[in-house]
Amino acid sequence: MGSMNTGVASRVDRTRPIVMVVDDERVIANTLAVILNQQATSMAFYDGKSALEAAHRIVPDLLLADVVMPGMSGVELAIAMKNVAPQCKVLLFSGQATTINLLADARAAGHNFTLLQKPIHPTDLLARISELLH
Repeated sequence: MGSMNTGVASRVDRTRPIVMVVDDERVIANTLAVILNQQATSMAFYDGKSALEAAHRIVPDLLLADVVMPGMSGVELAIAMKNVAPQCKVLLFSGQATTINLLADARAAGHNFTLLQKPIHPTDLLARISELLH
């Protein structure tokens, strides 16, 4: 074990699940993070790269990510996150039909991720996340 970065990681409440919310639409990422703070310690990220970098310091219990994002897709992020944090649960969401192909590619590589359709009602989202975390 290397030395732990004492920045954000030292201030995270480990008694609650840690959820990383990733969406290139900042309003969506921020709104989902606020909603999820009801039952978890949630953090909003606006691209896959920054979420992945943070996961090296703070291992998340759940990744909630949009599938279609510039740079790194949510599916690519989910696969990379599983390498960093194998026990991390993954929940992907998308409003675009093209994501089915991305998910099929991930399944072919042995990854089976759950996909939620946008828009999702906050109550439904909290229920799904509660199922995954408990």
